[in-house]
Amino acid sequence: MPEPPFKKILIANRGEIAVRIIRAAKEEGIKTVAVYSDADRNSLHRLLADESVWIGDPHPRYSYLDIEKIVSAAKKTGAEAVHPGYGFLAENPHFVERLEEEGIIFIGPPSQVQRLVGDKLGARKKVSEVGVPIAPGTLSPVSVDDAVEVADKIGYPLIVKPAGGGGGIGMAIVYDEKELLEAVERASKLAKSTFANPEVYIERYFPKARHIEVQILADTHGNVVHLYERECSVQRRFQKLIEESPSPALDERGRERITSLAVKVAKAVGYVNAGTIEFLYISDLDEFYFLEVNSRIQVEHPVTEMVTGIDIVKEQFRIAAGEELSISQNEIEQKGHAFEARIYAEDPLRNFMPSPGVITNYLPPSGPGVRVDSGIYPGYEIPSFYDPLILKLIVWGRDRLEAIKRMRRALQETVIEGVATNIIFHEVVFRDEAFNKGIITTNFIKERNIIEKIKKYRGERLKLPIIAGEERRISKEPKEEVQIDAWKLSAKLGL
Repeated sequence: MPEPPFKKILIANRGEIAVRIIRAAKEEGIKTVAVYSDADRNSLHRLLADESVWIGDPHPRYSYLDIEKIVSAAKKTGAEAVHPGYGFLAENPHFVERLEEEGIIFIGPPSQVQRLVGDKLGARKKVSEVGVPIAPGTLSPVSVDDAVEVADKIGYPLIVKPAGGGGGIGMAIVYDEKELLEAVERASKLAKSTFANPEVYIERYFPKARHIEVQILADTHGNVVHLYERECSVQRRFQKLIEESPSPALDERGRERITSLAVKVAKAVGYVNAGTIEFLYISDLDEFYFLEVNSRIQVEHPVTEMVTGIDIVKEQFRIAAGEELSISQNEIEQKGHAFEARIYAEDPLRNFMPSPGVITNYLPPSGPGVRVDSGIYPGYEIPSFYDPLILKLIVWGRDRLEAIKRMRRALQETVIEGVATNIIFHEVVFRDEAFNKGIITTNFIKERNIIEKIKKYRGERLKLPIIAGEERRISKEPKEEVQIDAWKLSAKLGL
């Protein structure tokens, strides 16, 4: 057997993505180190890893966002490399630089690439210079002093965006001057406190747009390939909820156009490792507009893995170790159709309010073409300090219709008790007539009145018998007080 790319790596993350990375590492013969906060003492990623290191209090600022604690954990355990997952420090160039200073490999893009693509304004300028279309908007920051004049030239409606950061935080759609000035001021303050960068810019907003992205792999030897596209148009407050591949909006010509543009962007910024190039697709204009580069593994990467058969995390390991890509472009095929449904511990009928608590019963779906990425188990207590994503349900079918039918069946089989979840949201969407026809936009939830449909939905789901006896608890430590972080609340409110 070939030697693994690393002997030991540290995963600087938690939850389902940490579990997914640990599994890939184990298959490659790589030892793993987990880091965990007080809230994650009983987490699945800690239990699965070969070693684990406590890094602090539950609040991310004192644990998963503490660069020095994670660097110290890597040095202490002798980890050769660090995989950041997504979120937390995944797109933080300071973190990459600290690892580089200590001689520890970062499993992701180098710091200079992160700095370039992390500045959304800088990225817009760069790609426009190589002929990639960008949405009409500014190439420099705007303030309350000049926003109105600039907006009048672009035309309403507009979307206000922070130049740094992501996750939909600070973004706002505006339809007139009053809304614009309020949004610019609010977004600038929030961006400064959240991303340490107060700069904001504006773009033309297209209510009927589709959100389509392309998965990229690039090595240090100059090889760049795409793994085709994913459609991510079903969103709530700029947060993706359902992804699929291939996009039902594209024919072969459209697919060739968007993947070629994505490769051009990757080469223009000198991209290395796995990344995603995001676009808006305006079907009325048959135009693709560059949005941004996500310099990390995406939440929705399993969709691409299902239709290409390529393990993206394992490719990340090899690229970081200096190896060439294991596949060439002409070897990559898109077979069948795949969906991902993000399952959150939140209540769609209470404005998607997070629902931390103990999972009293859990049964994941299975069967042909079904994959579940999660970090939960019966008795696990979902903390209140982190994003409430608890499970990703991914299905594959020979075509889109079979994949839809398979997702419906898998959702009915999924049992998660003890906390509220958004499973019913997905059940309604995968039965929606427009969705089944592939007619979706970034305004799908509002256009199709999905929340009202959820209130009326009476679908049957699997119910397990109640087992008599004392409730199972994994830890005797006192239950943490429910808290909602300001940054998370701002995202929920669309600020």
